[in-house]
Amino acid sequence: MDGASNPDSDSRLIRGRYRLETVLGLGGMAEVYLAFDQKLDRQVALKRLRPEYARWPEFRARFLDEARLAAQLNHPNIITVYDVVEDGDTVLIVMEYVPGRTLAALLKERSPLPLEEALHYLVQACAGLGYAHRAGLVHGDVKPQNLLIAPGQRLKVTDFGLARVYDQVRRSRSSGVVWGSPPYLSPEHARGEPLVPASDVYSLGVVLYQALTGRFPFEAQTPQEWLTAHREARPTPPRLYNPAIPVRLERVMLQLLAKEPGARLRTADQLGRVLLDFTQRTDTRAITMPARATAPRLEHGSPARQALLLTPTTGPEPLPPEPPWYAGWDWRTWALALLALLAVAGLIPLWLWVYYLYFPPVP
Repeated sequence: MDGASNPDSDSRLIRGRYRLETVLGLGGMAEVYLAFDQKLDRQVALKRLRPEYARWPEFRARFLDEARLAAQLNHPNIITVYDVVEDGDTVLIVMEYVPGRTLAALLKERSPLPLEEALHYLVQACAGLGYAHRAGLVHGDVKPQNLLIAPGQRLKVTDFGLARVYDQVRRSRSSGVVWGSPPYLSPEHARGEPLVPASDVYSLGVVLYQALTGRFPFEAQTPQEWLTAHREARPTPPRLYNPAIPVRLERVMLQLLAKEPGARLRTADQLGRVLLDFTQRTDTRAITMPARATAPRLEHGSPARQALLLTPTTGPEPLPPEPPWYAGWDWRTWALALLALLAVAGLIPLWLWVYYLYFPPVP
């Protein structure tokens, strides 16, 4: 394939159509380039699978299947996959190019984010992931690096299926290796179990926690410590780091970090509805977030951090009860609705009288 092995050479054309322009990013599994589609006269992002994975037949086959499924997703909060190119030992995914930066870059620049801004991004991530969940796809590697912020504060989810495919292949080979980003892995992922939509919800919970506190729910240094923390440790209540987080939202955040998938919200759609409901009931602009997290960091090897890792997962401290089911009702609207119902019900005897007046029963 011309130019695939040496993108800095003069011959940068791939399949006589895609001209490589510059490197956008280098990852453990793939390289991403900015390219120009000469056939459709547009810029695209081109992801090339590293040769060691492209030559792995089982991984390659599953990866191509997953990429083709991702190409069927059409949602404003998901990066569009245009094409899948297979040429010899090279596998390429041609995707929509989105100028902007990742949520990870934004969090590195300033965190915690204002509550309104953080929820604005998370709701969009839920919309994209929820659409994928309805299509039967689990992302498997939700993290700020895979959440792109386009101009106009539009968030788009990218990299569907990479970690999930590797996880499936890894389980089939029983290698004992867990693939993914350790700070964002769900407990079932850390246990080597199959991934489900609630696995993505857990990772979204970690992202929301990080966006609002500038910290992670657990303190760990090595991948093994992260796996242990996700499986066994109790998350630090986020209000300990950021007291400006509303209690009701903290309750949701801790639910997202439940160890068992059934104890969380099941899909990203459900989480999105909960966050939207919260924003509608709360003036998020009136909540001022601190410049940085105020609680001291639990240093590696400290007794406090070790105690947190070994704390049984019996759940967080009790929180104030939820407001009653009728809280927030517009009583005037309900009173008018009740009067209307009574008025309609009161007409029933009149209707019966008219009916029997004109259609008397036959003796």
